[in-house]
Amino acid sequence: MLLNLLQTAGGLAILLIGGDFMVRGASSLARSMGISPLAVGLTVVAFGTSAPELAVSIGAAISGSSDLAFGNIYGSNLANIGLIIGLSAVIRPLPIDGVVTRRELPMMLLAVVSATVMACDTLLDGTPAIYARTDGLIFLLFFVVFIFYTVGDLIAQREDRHNGNGDSLSPVIDHLSENEVSALPGMGGERSHPVRDLFEVIIGLAGLLFGAHLTVDGGVAIATAMGVPEVIIGLTMISVGTSLPELVATLAAVRRGELAIAVGGVVGSNIFNILLVCGMTSVVLPIPIPTFGLFDLLFTIVLSLALMLTARTHSRLILRWEGAGLLVSYIVYMVWRTWQGA
Repeated sequence: MLLNLLQTAGGLAILLIGGDFMVRGASSLARSMGISPLAVGLTVVAFGTSAPELAVSIGAAISGSSDLAFGNIYGSNLANIGLIIGLSAVIRPLPIDGVVTRRELPMMLLAVVSATVMACDTLLDGTPAIYARTDGLIFLLFFVVFIFYTVGDLIAQREDRHNGNGDSLSPVIDHLSENEVSALPGMGGERSHPVRDLFEVIIGLAGLLFGAHLTVDGGVAIATAMGVPEVIIGLTMISVGTSLPELVATLAAVRRGELAIAVGGVVGSNIFNILLVCGMTSVVLPIPIPTFGLFDLLFTIVLSLALMLTARTHSRLILRWEGAGLLVSYIVYMVWRTWQGA
């Protein structure tokens, strides 16, 4: 037990260091490349922090633990909205970029609605509910479209800045402090070194992945030793554990004032989890929808709609009380879901 406690504490320490490295490197890399921190959050940060979900889900599917794969993907998405964005907004109100409200949030909602419809096989045609390989290919096709438009925006940003055609910053800049504004591309700040920045991003991502692995393994071992049922471990520790990179990266971004990276990384991670992680996992091996799985999907829709609503009000600012509402909703649902699963 003592060894597991030390392993968990060491994993958390590595997570904290890795999150700080990645956010610092990503924001500086964005400045040196002339792109927005939001775009970095939606791509580099989102992909890196979704890597634990990808590894755990594919490994669980191959080993025959399909319930664990499903719970990990959608439990992580619930944690991303309710726990991570909720807690971050409680700590510091979060401004939302106009691009996120117009494109990324609707894309996230489209992804989870599509996943819910694909899970309704029993209701639609009486067959067992399952994510078949064809469903996985559809997810991956949506993912390619998402990446296409995101990369297109990156190219457009670079061309606009090169040609001096206006400012790509959204009205959300009104909510930022002088230090936060100076950290944005082209708004000042210290000179960037792309090679060093890229190295920091890679080191940070490696730290997040390794730290998450240590923390999850140590936490599961502690829970098992205490006699906690396996289903509860899967619903809570695994899904929250694989979301630790997103949590640490987001809190690090909030602490450093890189609010665009904070929100972009979480929203992008949710899109990655459904379209890429669930897509690849179900292509490798079809995923049966577990008992109460539809409830998980429906509540993910509810939280996604709540996030979209809060992101469009108060001049696109998620206030502390709104973050508290997301956080409390997540905790209440997880308590109910754990009670049902037990």
